[in-house]
Amino acid sequence: MTENVLSVNIDDDLKAVKNLINSKKIRHVPVIKGKKLVGIISKTDLNRLAFTGLFEDQEDADEAIFEMLNISQVMTHKPKVVSSANSIKEVAEIFASSEFHALPVVNDTDPTKLEGIVTTTDVIKYMLDQY
Repeated sequence: MTENVLSVNIDDDLKAVKNLINSKKIRHVPVIKGKKLVGIISKTDLNRLAFTGLFEDQEDADEAIFEMLNISQVMTHKPKVVSSANSIKEVAEIFASSEFHALPVVNDTDPTKLEGIVTTTDVIKYMLDQY
């Protein structure tokens, strides 16, 4: 699990999320409102909005889309979460049975309090460390 997780506020600009994901080379960002977890947004979510990968010279169209939409319209609301009490096996089972590649980690007693994020890469690295 990554404990010092980067997050965005639901009121942030969608372009700022894109810049954060690209500059920090991350794929998933929890979305908070105040101090409460309200969603998660991924690089895949943002790529679905972009035309630059499909057509040449479409940067202006991408900019217009990112200005028209807000985080709430693009993010996954009420994402599946785990707590630090969940075992690696439980997390791996969730990944294996779903299409998720990242799960916010929340406080055991307050499921809206973000404590970290666990990704499929984290699980793979853990398993490799066992060998």
